[in-house]
Amino acid sequence: MKKRHSLFPVSAFAAAMISVAAFAAAAQQPLPYRDDPKIPDTPACRRALEVIELVNAGDAEKVRDYILENFTPQFRDMAPMEQHLRIFAETRVASDGYDIHSVRTYDPPRPATNAVIVVKNRLTEGWEAIVLDVEETAPHRISSLSFAPARVPSDVEPEKPLSDAEIARQLGAYVDRLAARDLFSGTVLLAKNGKPLFTKATGIANRDCMTQVRLDTKFNTGSMFKMLTAVAVAQLAEKGKLSFEDPIGKYIGTDWLDQPILDKVTIRHLLTHTSGLGSYFNETYDRSSRLLFRKVGDYKPLVYGDSLAFEPGSRWQYSNTGFLLLGAIVEKAGGEDYFDYIRGHVTGPAGMKNTDCYELDLVNENLAVGYEKEQGPDGVVYRNNVF
Repeated sequence: MKKRHSLFPVSAFAAAMISVAAFAAAAQQPLPYRDDPKIPDTPACRRALEVIELVNAGDAEKVRDYILENFTPQFRDMAPMEQHLRIFAETRVASDGYDIHSVRTYDPPRPATNAVIVVKNRLTEGWEAIVLDVEETAPHRISSLSFAPARVPSDVEPEKPLSDAEIARQLGAYVDRLAARDLFSGTVLLAKNGKPLFTKATGIANRDCMTQVRLDTKFNTGSMFKMLTAVAVAQLAEKGKLSFEDPIGKYIGTDWLDQPILDKVTIRHLLTHTSGLGSYFNETYDRSSRLLFRKVGDYKPLVYGDSLAFEPGSRWQYSNTGFLLLGAIVEKAGGEDYFDYIRGHVTGPAGMKNTDCYELDLVNENLAVGYEKEQGPDGVVYRNNVF
């Protein structure tokens, strides 16, 4: 992809992106922390070490028995047993096991019933955390558990700057490790000052005929298109065709949402995922033919009747519906079909000739198929995401 910094109006795009970053930063300021390699003998830490041992062993029956005995009934029953087992199995595959590094404490401190154990992912060599809570009284069963990315431990010295060649070499080794475990299939580009330092194509683009991924293979972008939508909105704002503070009711009508919502939610709320709207990927969507959804306006029945989960601007919640509505606003303010606008004003000027929204029931030359990888009773099963 070739892209010059002057292709898009910097001020409007920056304003949109800065507002997103500022709200996210305000909502999630990280607490000061300290790491200690000596793990205290507390019920919560003992449980965390047991969970790490389960992940490293990769024994589904042991995991099942552990969950039945050592999860609180409320936490255990929040999801089917198979979902719990799948999370443990996927964690094992995506890590190749964990090496324990430290216990993490915060200022102000967390309750004694909470434990955060920092570990190193053997496969990615990245830092992760096992975060759990236990009951206050014996037998101190686990009431919550998560596997999460972690900040670099406080006792680890900052790494020395790497040369371009070293960065490229480490990136290549990382991609190769993931590809060898069937955890990555796609293309990679690392560039500096417009010059490629590393490129790689690996994996299968279409498993029906085992077509290999190439550097010029096309991929469906999914939510990555939200960035292009934000650019389109910023362009229109800079041209004076809309304002970030406009209520969305200025551009869309009650065939989308009820009037009070249209009056209350602004374009900025949609851009920053602070509108309170949710996702149009609902049960109706799951039961519907994709033939019904070609244009942005075709999605109205999936959005109509939606309500706000909170007062706009008061919280952050990822919203697919919000960006769908931005697409409708682009059409109204831009005066043309959303997809045509993106091609004509965003991807086209940027020279992104292989970036588009492809209709999957048509023939699209050199387009990869996306897959969900599942662990079935007879081994790994791949399901394409065409539907």
